[in-house]
Amino acid sequence: MIVSQRADAEVCRSILKKSGSSFALPLRLLTPEKRRGSNALYAFCRLADDIVDGDGLVSEKTRLLLEFEVMLKDALHGKVVHEPVLRSIAATVRRYAIPEVHLFEIIEGVRCDLTQSRYETTNSLIQYCRLVASAVGLSAVPIWGVRPGVPSEEWMPHADACGLAFQWTNILRDIVEDRERDRVYLPEEAFRAAGCDVQDLLSGRIGSCFDDLAANEVARASRWFSEAKHLDSMLSVDGQRVFRAMFGVYRELLRSVENAGSSIFLQRVQTSKWRLPFSGVYSVLVGLR
Repeated sequence: MIVSQRADAEVCRSILKKSGSSFALPLRLLTPEKRRGSNALYAFCRLADDIVDGDGLVSEKTRLLLEFEVMLKDALHGKVVHEPVLRSIAATVRRYAIPEVHLFEIIEGVRCDLTQSRYETTNSLIQYCRLVASAVGLSAVPIWGVRPGVPSEEWMPHADACGLAFQWTNILRDIVEDRERDRVYLPEEAFRAAGCDVQDLLSGRIGSCFDDLAANEVARASRWFSEAKHLDSMLSVDGQRVFRAMFGVYRELLRSVENAGSSIFLQRVQTSKWRLPFSGVYSVLVGLR
């Protein structure tokens, strides 16, 4: 690795380390080269998120995100860009033959958060989750590696399901935090199906119907976890390890959401500091149950 590439990789590693992400520990199960590629993917996603989540006017964030997108195109086309993370992700795309479209889907997904704070239908929220989460998984699997003879059309549906499962779990965990930003991700049709009203959530009036709403959405996420589990047998040895660790952490997080019931609409779901990492390690050692 030449000096500039090594420096770019260090920037990506530093971004992951400073983030405190639960992904940091599982990624250490990869080989050094795959870890650098995964760090670059995480750092790319982090920068896009930070543009949208930062302070400032929507118009300014929109401009910055567009500049970021243009720089990504330049980096992918081999042009000189000043952002080390974009240089690193472009090298990762070339090294692992990652379809470039997934990176632009990620940008489009975070762009949605600048203009949309409600979702009418389940399908519209699924599409959002595919942009911000499934696209990440579809980019990560080529880095992690699949077993010889496993075609992309076989593993991709399970990677898609994994992204949906993880992101739906995040949404259920963060309902109160999102509400404080006047953002409601759960689709309005899901509220109506459970006999609830979005305004009741915004006003903190959590009645018995919210038990049904919580149960319905946990069941939906659980179905995606069941489908995502099949990805395990298709991955390379170290890819399997990192997938199992992430799967175990998120599956345990969904269990915490399930146990909390309708209180997820009153307070952010909390889990003990040891339980999530323990679940990740257990899944690596024992497999997915």
